[in-house]
Amino acid sequence: MAKGILGKKLGMTQVFAENGDLIPVTVVEVTPNVVLQKKSSENDGYEAIQLGFDDKKESTVNKPAKGHAAKANTNPKRFVKEFRNVDATEYEVGQEVKVDIFAEGDVVDVTGTSKGKGFQGVIKRHGQSRGPMSHGSRYHRRPGSMGAVDPNRVFKGKNLPGRTGGEQITVQNLEVVKVDAERNLLLIKGNVPGAKKSYVTINYAVKAKEAK
Repeated sequence: MAKGILGKKLGMTQVFAENGDLIPVTVVEVTPNVVLQKKSSENDGYEAIQLGFDDKKESTVNKPAKGHAAKANTNPKRFVKEFRNVDATEYEVGQEVKVDIFAEGDVVDVTGTSKGKGFQGVIKRHGQSRGPMSHGSRYHRRPGSMGAVDPNRVFKGKNLPGRTGGEQITVQNLEVVKVDAERNLLLIKGNVPGAKKSYVTINYAVKAKEAK
């Protein structure tokens, strides 16, 4: 059965494995999530649980959000997500979901919002190659040909400059290196999407296989 939790990316560090290998890890803070709502096939057409993470300032919360959180006997949350493919009967509204649902060696998928880079050219945005930088060349960092003459237009999907980053990204099959239940921390091998202090969703890997 799938399982998941919400957390906040704190940054990266390194830890030593027992065999002496140095492992780069991302530290994710996972304070207890609260089950805000349960969805069932009878009422909603699908089964899911809704988790909330990180308390929100009460002065910024509207009445519907306050009422929604009050049903779970908790404070309104800043980050709320649904998890499908879970057995909702195992959970109760108001129940806390803690970091110890994962164990060392588990393989997870981490979803976050990538760092926004603003307006960028095709080299940074799409990884295209530049032209000669020598004197006389009139082609340096431009996108190149817009296409053939015959269609008399630029086709949709053409790689051009534009806004880069700030998109939802999922990195799959990352290994959980350590679970620190006392400090509510999860150490995940490698890097995960997003800036420091950004929210991430951690799911049991959909293509679960042995970690690399």
